Amino acid sequence: MCGIVGYIGNRDSKEVLIEGLKKLEYRGYDSAGIAVFTNNGLEIRKSKGRIAMLEDKLKSEPIEGTVGIGHTRWATHGKPSDVNSHPHTDNSSKFSVVHNGIVENYLDLKDELGAKGHVFVSETDTEVISHLIADEYDGDIVSAVQRAVKRMRGAYALGVLTEYEPTKLVAVRFASPLVIGIGENENFIGSDIPAILEYTRNVYILNDGEMAVLTRSGVELMTTSGDIISKEIFHVDWDLVTAEKAGFDHFMLKEIHEQPKAYRDTMLGRISDDGKSVELKEIGMTTEQIRGISRIHIVACGTAFHAGLVGKTVIESLARIPVETDVASEYRYRSPIITPDTLVIVVSQSGETADTLAALREAKRNGARVLAITNVVGSSVARDADDVITTWAGPEIAVASTKGYSSQLIAFYLLGLYLAQERGTVEEAKVAEIVAAMNKLPDQVESILEQANVFKGVAESMSKHDNLFFIGRGLDFAVAQEGSLKLKEISYIHSEAYAAGELKHGTLALIEDGVPVIALVTQEDLYEKTLSNIKEVKARGAHVLGVANAGYEGEVMKSVDEVFSIPRTLPLLTPALSVVPLQLLSYYASLARGNDVDKPRNLAKSVTVE
Repeated sequence: MCGIVGYIGNRDSKEVLIEGLKKLEYRGYDSAGIAVFTNNGLEIRKSKGRIAMLEDKLKSEPIEGTVGIGHTRWATHGKPSDVNSHPHTDNSSKFSVVHNGIVENYLDLKDELGAKGHVFVSETDTEVISHLIADEYDGDIVSAVQRAVKRMRGAYALGVLTEYEPTKLVAVRFASPLVIGIGENENFIGSDIPAILEYTRNVYILNDGEMAVLTRSGVELMTTSGDIISKEIFHVDWDLVTAEKAGFDHFMLKEIHEQPKAYRDTMLGRISDDGKSVELKEIGMTTEQIRGISRIHIVACGTAFHAGLVGKTVIESLARIPVETDVASEYRYRSPIITPDTLVIVVSQSGETADTLAALREAKRNGARVLAITNVVGSSVARDADDVITTWAGPEIAVASTKGYSSQLIAFYLLGLYLAQERGTVEEAKVAEIVAAMNKLPDQVESILEQANVFKGVAESMSKHDNLFFIGRGLDFAVAQEGSLKLKEISYIHSEAYAAGELKHGTLALIEDGVPVIALVTQEDLYEKTLSNIKEVKARGAHVLGVANAGYEGEVMKSVDEVFSIPRTLPLLTPALSVVPLQLLSYYASLARGNDVDKPRNLAKSVTVE
């Protein structure tokens, strides 16, 4: 789980690499390094810590050159340290490699190479790659890399340099993302488009088993078997400002405030001109195929899994299809019952989540049709799925997902309505009612965001506690789980979400004087039951913050200590609103504790390894 970048051209490569790494730091930030061809040969500078630490080292130990590779790391093999940082080299220091992924058979390769006299200095799997390429080198770096990757098992995106051929930069992709940037008399590699967007908007997106040989004058594409291939150039029309903070203190806060736009953009072109139905032209299933779906599996990780919990209720209530939700890391290992009439929906913001990709491929091997919900065009999930609903949320930089989650909810609402239309399970008037309510959601989120400062005081009080609980029923419980995760991952406060009706079955034992409880009360058919559960925790000394629908706050206030109201919408759509206060509470609680909001400890944005 790392970010790699590479450059070959006429600029000072150090500057290009550092700027690219800063754009990729969300992928990992426990160490960073660069390798550059200089007048003295291949030189490396690397350091434990953030990219700023590497910049400090480069001030005291400068390097100059126009060809180089760089890396920002999230540790998998070996603790964060200078020696475990990338780039890695062989014993001769003539070959240098940066790597995102995991080499599963690195210990076997290490033993094999060690028997030949190779000496290793780090704890990483990546160092093995540089030695392996050196072992295979016979005067042609391209063929050496091709032979080396055939001996490797696992996932990798590689950038490779050798002092023997300083006019070439070799890049390889298998199961880890990699793009090639095309410029004039200069070319680039990057784990993600923002890394190179400052310099070019024309890219090739490599598929598994493909590689690129970059020189100053051009890019040659081929398979790792050596077959020359051609690809269409993908022109990026993102504005670079989407990768900047735009005046906000943190990316997370900026992305919370971008949710109204993400809602509008994700709905754009998917609602009929008369505003009464849903059109999902990207789904290639016929009406007959949709009506033949007997069950649906929603598979995802983390925040995307929580979106899937909402999606389950949406699809079951609208399309009347039984839905199971699974954590992707467990899906393959429980021998799921998959039949040809099973639809598997995989959800991944980045489209590169390793466990979700593995689940997708397992589902396809078993004959299921796979539909992906992802935020990244051209990602692995998008390419491997049969159908794709893209969430147009734009790049999400903060590790804690906000607009990624909420735009996934919009995708599930659209999908649920579309399936219902095709199956005839919801009357046209009801579809039109839901669509009309969805169109109001962006403005309703805006009204919540206008009150963002209200959450500062509550969050500061919460931040003084070590334990906190969320409760809710139905869809409120699904949202409570996301709220709890958000608080944990950025404030480091231990929190748990419980189905409110389960309190008497054990969890009431955790409630004591002063413990904060956040209670969601937005599902009107469960309103009285949830209030009863709130009274149970209040009777045991809890300090309760309620999140309720406008118009109900007065009644809820009789049972809680504080209440925040969200605009009224249809019960099915409330998660798209009720999650916003929970995101803001988590943000301000993290701030009150002095944490790095955008880069929480031990976490990285995209989990591209198992």
